[in-house]
Amino acid sequence: MSWGLQTSRGLQVALFALTLTACGGGGGPDTAGTAPPPATAPPPGCTGFCANAQSFLTAAEVNTVIAQAVAEATANSTPATIAVVDRVGNVLGVFRMTGARALVNINSNRNVVGGLENLNVPSELAAIAKAITGAYLSSEGNAFSTRTASQIVQETFNPGESNAPSGPLFGVQFSQLPCSDFMQRFTTGQAPGVGPKRSPLGLSADPGGFPLYKNGVPVGGVGVAADPLYTLDRRILDRDRDVDEMIALAATFGFGAPADRRGDVITADGKTFRYTDVEYSDLARAPGNAPALTPANGGLIRVPAYADAVVRDGTAFGQPASGIRAADSNLSDLDAFIIVDANNQNRFAPRGGTEGAGALTANEALTVLREALKVANRARAQIRQPFGSQARVSFSVVDTRGTVLALARTRDAPVFGLDVSLQKARSAAFFSNTAAAADLASLPPATYFGSALNAQGLQLTTVGSTTLASYTARTRDFLGSPTALGDGAVAYANRSVGNLARPFYPDGIIGLPAGPLSNEFDSWSPFDVGIQLDLAYNQLALHVAHYINQLGLALFLDGRPLAPAPTAQNPVPLPDIGFSCTGLPRIANGIQIFPGSVPIYRGEQLVGSIGISGDGVDQDDMIAFLGLHNAGLALNGAIGNAPPGRRADQLVPRGARLRYVQCPQAPFIDSNEQNVCGGK
Repeated sequence: MSWGLQTSRGLQVALFALTLTACGGGGGPDTAGTAPPPATAPPPGCTGFCANAQSFLTAAEVNTVIAQAVAEATANSTPATIAVVDRVGNVLGVFRMTGARALVNINSNRNVVGGLENLNVPSELAAIAKAITGAYLSSEGNAFSTRTASQIVQETFNPGESNAPSGPLFGVQFSQLPCSDFMQRFTTGQAPGVGPKRSPLGLSADPGGFPLYKNGVPVGGVGVAADPLYTLDRRILDRDRDVDEMIALAATFGFGAPADRRGDVITADGKTFRYTDVEYSDLARAPGNAPALTPANGGLIRVPAYADAVVRDGTAFGQPASGIRAADSNLSDLDAFIIVDANNQNRFAPRGGTEGAGALTANEALTVLREALKVANRARAQIRQPFGSQARVSFSVVDTRGTVLALARTRDAPVFGLDVSLQKARSAAFFSNTAAAADLASLPPATYFGSALNAQGLQLTTVGSTTLASYTARTRDFLGSPTALGDGAVAYANRSVGNLARPFYPDGIIGLPAGPLSNEFDSWSPFDVGIQLDLAYNQLALHVAHYINQLGLALFLDGRPLAPAPTAQNPVPLPDIGFSCTGLPRIANGIQIFPGSVPIYRGEQLVGSIGISGDGVDQDDMIAFLGLHNAGLALNGAIGNAPPGRRADQLVPRGARLRYVQCPQAPFIDSNEQNVCGGK
């Protein structure tokens, strides 16, 4: 197939369909109702202990998943691009059907002009991002899809409700980024290896991505790009017949999530998550018994920097080859898991801080991690079945320079939380630091491009830019402080940062102006949010430019040569990006703007931060706050939470108090204790 040529012809505006995350769902006719999924029979009580060395997708099973998707796509007369990944993001196969569209268009259906709106992205990148999202958001205790993601990243929760707060994972789409210093990279010609692997477009919220399960254990994900839009579902109360979702659901037959773990049996804030708008009974053909793939169907494709044109076995999660395994020595008594390299060595063994006098010691970092683990092991999960399960989360401890001092996870925590916990930790330390304003001023503008294709190659044209220092000026005006973000006077938890990064302030009060770190709502969408995207935009642009160059195109920027087309003598004329999304080590994998981190102080001195992500944002807040508090007690007061008078909840801009942390009531499995964070 000449898919590369098809892609080139469609890339006039593809370049800056970059990173997202884009939100999905749907525009088909409504269905009056759907049948429940067929019963599944995983081992009873899978709560993180069912995974073993046989819990992985084989190449034969990957072929089955793809064949089932192809059969449904054929029945719908809609050729598709299908991607399958394992639980840590290794791409196990990408299949492009004959006649499948090369590009999908990013569009929020809000008539927003600018940012990533109305731009195109190669369909194989969209399919991989959807598959990774289904895999990374799910666990033995919960199964979330990209439709679930759509519900939880929009400006209100649920989408479309008036005067409701933003989605609980608002901003999570800008995680697992291809420039992250935490995420691992694909190596051409090698079998799947240690993860977690990066996503080409961050996390996706476009319906058409599901987790894959075997015997109650998540073993990967499948993503489909077939319809012309990469969008989001803004009408949560109806049911769509989304062709991407139907094809992806058919792909999961025999590998579907257990019915009692799907998102539609899990609640947050009293609202039920959506998992899918279609069921197996709604498909165009009976699932299962799909014909074997033939050349007439299409073929496997190479995706530069992500996959060879072959089908491979996945890795067994929890085993060293996956990059995530059970901890030993100083964390084994807490049932913790660590992140290891290809030599099975802990990538983030506890270490001391790098700032010199007053820096966190290795023992202090380890104590913070251990005490947070203890809190998590007692805490009741919010978004997990069965009810009453303990929280499953990831933990990151950093110093003020963003260096990772300790990192681990509890059993069965969703994979996405690893990168996110690090983003959260770094965000709290960054915005609480005296260097934040100077760091932002040191960065080049986030420069946006248009593009067009001619006989010479892809022509990129600068169409606008945003200076990162402008966010400092807006924050100073908003807070009425001429030295904000430069004096270190305020301790910002990630909940505080998120308040400042919402398109309404206070959050959810429709019609009010935005917070200073967000775009105003008339120019806001999940594809153009403000500082979170602008910090990473340039590196994301370079990554997509590298990808397009690898498809065989020469690149030009404002009429000047940027990179020639690849040749045998010069196969990678435009190299891929490095391991920093921002150019700032303090926030190398980008920032996060939903709750779950607090800064660490030694008296009045900022010395680091702890970030948590996994099983509910209030639980994340509590585990970070109480874990640090308890570590301070264990260390005789050497470190602790920020002095109360410095916390961001002392600020009341526009007459509405900023928040610091919010802890759930009666949060522990073994206690009826209330108000567990009060007075600390």
